[in-house]
Amino acid sequence: MSIDKSPAKDAAPGAVDAPAPAAEAVTAVDPRLVVREQGFAGYLSEFKRKIRAGELGSIPVVVGLIVIAAIFQSVNSRFLTAGNLTDISVTMVGTGMIAVGIVFVLLLGEIDLSVGSVSGVAGAAFAVLNVTHGMNQWLALVLSILTGTVAGAIHGFFFARIGVPAFAVTLAGLLFWNGFMLQVLGDNGTINLPGDGPIANMTGYYFSDVAVAYGFALLGVVVFFLTSFVDARRREAAGVPSRPLSEILLRTAVLAVVGFAVAFIYNQYKGLPLAVMIFLVVLVGTDFLLRRTTYGRKVFALGGSVEASRRAGINVTLIRISVFAIAGTFAAVGGLFLASKIATANQGAGSGDLLMNAIAAAVIGGTSLFGGRGRTWNALLGVLVIVSIQYGLSLQGIASPIQYMITGGVLLATVVIDAVTRKTQKSAGRA
Repeated sequence: MSIDKSPAKDAAPGAVDAPAPAAEAVTAVDPRLVVREQGFAGYLSEFKRKIRAGELGSIPVVVGLIVIAAIFQSVNSRFLTAGNLTDISVTMVGTGMIAVGIVFVLLLGEIDLSVGSVSGVAGAAFAVLNVTHGMNQWLALVLSILTGTVAGAIHGFFFARIGVPAFAVTLAGLLFWNGFMLQVLGDNGTINLPGDGPIANMTGYYFSDVAVAYGFALLGVVVFFLTSFVDARRREAAGVPSRPLSEILLRTAVLAVVGFAVAFIYNQYKGLPLAVMIFLVVLVGTDFLLRRTTYGRKVFALGGSVEASRRAGINVTLIRISVFAIAGTFAAVGGLFLASKIATANQGAGSGDLLMNAIAAAVIGGTSLFGGRGRTWNALLGVLVIVSIQYGLSLQGIASPIQYMITGGVLLATVVIDAVTRKTQKSAGRA
């Protein structure tokens, strides 16, 4: 007698057969596991997956920087000289500092239109406190930075507590703080800053000893390797995917090549600029704050969904106010670097294309206008693009209107890429 062993008869009562997986289904695998299991060949497959999913990262801006350098060097051999590259890196710090604060605000999906005026107020406050009233430079420096912190906190209060849209609040702040700066400077409108001391050294001091530039590069490489290695071991001990040692060594080697090449360029001119050193330290610190702390995770969470963050117990009001206070603080720091560069505080500070460049730097570098995606390193990449374009066009004697048009075109292209990337990620189920 034959026995029927069909699944229906063998199955326990009430049991439901699990659906068979689709033939073309692809299991999501952590990128670290791809590299660990497939070796460096896994990079290629992972890179293709990211491109298909719209996860471009900083690739477009890095490629853009290479193209910009190649074009301007081909038309003017002075563009890639050590002196010009050093000037570009020092000039970018003021706007870059402001852009760092903008990154924080953009991560919330908001905007701050007041940072230009706030930066002007900081320079004016320092000039009046130190030059007019004879206050110690260091104390005046601290107080002028705190003016930006207070201004940003005020904007955040009206936005987070009162409910006024950030656009309207910061637009009002743009007008108010610009008028406040004019009032502080008085009828003369221009105050020359001292030629020595901390404010002058911010952009005027260079470490002429070649060992400083190379030592700073070596320190960065060592810190990167140790943090990556410790993080990988910690993840491995916790039983979650981690980067293999071979990948960490490769990333460290790439960073070492870039770092020592930059140090070599600086040493061909005046040495390592203090302004660049400060900027890099700020970028490392803010990146750590956003990616490695509870506070940073809360900022990203708010950029993803305010309501979900509130339900998760996050103090939405406090985080919002603090983010705008951070933006105001970095606006003030950037304003002091800009004032140091021209050794004066005047009525034109914070005006012109400064606001546009700061926002453009953050966006061009890769920070999303829609919130929830970005890093403070984006400010470095974005401001490098903008200042490189400005210097390249200036070397060719091209007028400012054309510079505005080209920078605007680059910004529009970046926003278009951001919008298309988000649509691609949504279609790939990763948004």
